[in-house]
Amino acid sequence: MISIRLRYRSLSTHLYHLHSLPTGPFSSFCISLSSLSQVVTGQSAQNANQETPVLLNYLINTLDFPKPKALTISDRFPGVRSVEKPELAVQFFKSIGFTDAQIQSAVCCVPQILFADVEKTLKPKIQLLQELGIAGSDLGRLMSTKTAILTRSLDKILKPCIEVLNKVLINGTANGDWFRILRRCEWVIYRSPHLRLIPNISYLQSIGIVESQLSSLLKRQPHLFSMSGSKLKKLVSEVIDIGFSTDSRMLVHGLHTVSCISRECLSRKLFLIQRSGFSKSECMVMFRRAPGLFRSSEEKIQLGLKFFLGMVKLKKSIIVQFPPLLMFSMKDRVIPRYQVLKLIKSKKLVKKDPSFCFVMQLTEHRFLEKFVLRFTEHAEELLMAYKGHLLELGRKGQSGALKLPLCAGSGEGPDYKGL
Repeated sequence: MISIRLRYRSLSTHLYHLHSLPTGPFSSFCISLSSLSQVVTGQSAQNANQETPVLLNYLINTLDFPKPKALTISDRFPGVRSVEKPELAVQFFKSIGFTDAQIQSAVCCVPQILFADVEKTLKPKIQLLQELGIAGSDLGRLMSTKTAILTRSLDKILKPCIEVLNKVLINGTANGDWFRILRRCEWVIYRSPHLRLIPNISYLQSIGIVESQLSSLLKRQPHLFSMSGSKLKKLVSEVIDIGFSTDSRMLVHGLHTVSCISRECLSRKLFLIQRSGFSKSECMVMFRRAPGLFRSSEEKIQLGLKFFLGMVKLKKSIIVQFPPLLMFSMKDRVIPRYQVLKLIKSKKLVKKDPSFCFVMQLTEHRFLEKFVLRFTEHAEELLMAYKGHLLELGRKGQSGALKLPLCAGSGEGPDYKGL
């Protein structure tokens, strides 16, 4: 700053002397120097104004932003001379329960919300979300990451999209469905419903996904409703190629699975099952009967195969016929019930061994009633067998994973590139 002032004084002195010279060849030179002095003066004033930007101070001191991030945001709004609007926006968010961290996250996502009109822009959109059942802490959690929703037109986009999707949902505002949908994919209310929502819904209905299935798909995989029509049709084509029929109620489950895991991941899981001794055709039968199995982790599938084939000694054909066996919780359902059945068999409490698949499908209440409480003299012992495994699993979990016999079967992996 001092050097600029010295230069300015020096230039002024030279200009004074030059102005005293006679007009002629030197006149244009004098004008140039005069213009230069004005530029230097302007830059000096601008630098003085930029020493302490109002918005930068507000972001750091009030919203507790780290300086680098605060600079990035304030540089986007160089003309800000007052923080009146940001203060109003922040006070509004605090009044509806947003935490400081949520407000900071929202501003990071969409800095322009600091300058939105509270009464005309922010409040009506927030009220719309509250009418959908998104309120309290859920509202802050949603808006802290999906802030761009507040940039959409209320009358042209938000309301029309919500009206269309509400016809698909069943009691969506009563049980938190809207919160889960927007957390998973806010894009369903980003564009005019006529661009993708309505065409995609019509297409899904045309292939037999209707009513409760359509509602369930929206809750689980909302991005299917906002993707381009060509991509959606390609996914459905892949599911049909696997062997699902448009007449089958399993089609929606196949679509759900294919849309949420990569082809590489699906191939690895199919290979894992085949490596345990199943043929390629058996793997595909299992996929068609229980698509949800392939959304389970590879570790869970492997543990289930080891347990059922290695310890329980189930025939492979039973698992092919009833693949949901591999989806049950090993800790909470499979192992405790297996322990009870072993004890019943050792004490010869029943004449005929019950079907393992049947036992796995029973509710807990029905299982206890039929295989524990029914045997009055042994009920306490059976109950200990049912609950006692939790302590044992806990001890094993501290030292390592539960060890089970390995299954037989190995070989080359199948080629599922077409899936």
